[in-house]
Amino acid sequence: MDLVMPPKKKRSVSKIIRNIVIALALIALYVWTFATIDVRWDRVFSERTIENFGRVIPQLFSPDWGAFQNVMGLMWQTLQMAYTGTLLAAVLAIPFGFFAASNMVKSKWLNNLSKGFLNGIRAFPELVLALMFVAAVGPRPFAGVLAIAIGSIGMLGKLYSEVIESIDMHVIESLQANGANKMQVLFYGVIPQIIPEFLSYAIYRFEIDVRASTILGIIGAGGIGTLITISISNRKWDEVGMILLVIIVVVTIIDYLSAAIRKRIV
Repeated sequence: MDLVMPPKKKRSVSKIIRNIVIALALIALYVWTFATIDVRWDRVFSERTIENFGRVIPQLFSPDWGAFQNVMGLMWQTLQMAYTGTLLAAVLAIPFGFFAASNMVKSKWLNNLSKGFLNGIRAFPELVLALMFVAAVGPRPFAGVLAIAIGSIGMLGKLYSEVIESIDMHVIESLQANGANKMQVLFYGVIPQIIPEFLSYAIYRFEIDVRASTILGIIGAGGIGTLITISISNRKWDEVGMILLVIIVVVTIIDYLSAAIRKRIV
């Protein structure tokens, strides 16, 4: 018995025209972008640039192991900054998450105020916050901790509010129907549902903060970024190579451990 294949659907002319218009628009966007950012291709491929790459790159791939102890000490300081900042943010973001959750706080005005506050915080990059705190408290790791903490509150508060809004409200209604007061509803109905997700997001944010804290020292907020600035200023590219190697290894280990912990928690 011969199998009869279903007829192929013909593309309509309007869809073909639409795809062509989209493709042309994307091409025009790329052309306009490269035409307006003033890329000096003659400098990119100049003899001097090639010579600089030929001098710097080999040194980056020949790390200075003599600087290993100093690099690890500053990397440990960077991890401390990231951990302290994330811990502060993970705790301080909880009330903002509850205020921004519409199923916990019925006041629309308070919901919008909390969400607007969290959105406003997320608009400031950690580098901008670090510049402000360096000016306020001086060039020290505490400035980096404050920048990471404030910057992380915006993201964690938003994620916390989404977790709270997605909880099973039938559990809450059952507890209320059995005469549970607000504190009992919170501790036996809400917290058990949100703790795993809260911990998972806090650990994930710690991954991001470790990466962010490695560059905060460039503007005086402590950590390994300070050594990066000094090494680049002194043209010690083999020391920069050692720093990059340590950062890559440490961040990779943290990413692996974080993923494993979050998988077990959730």
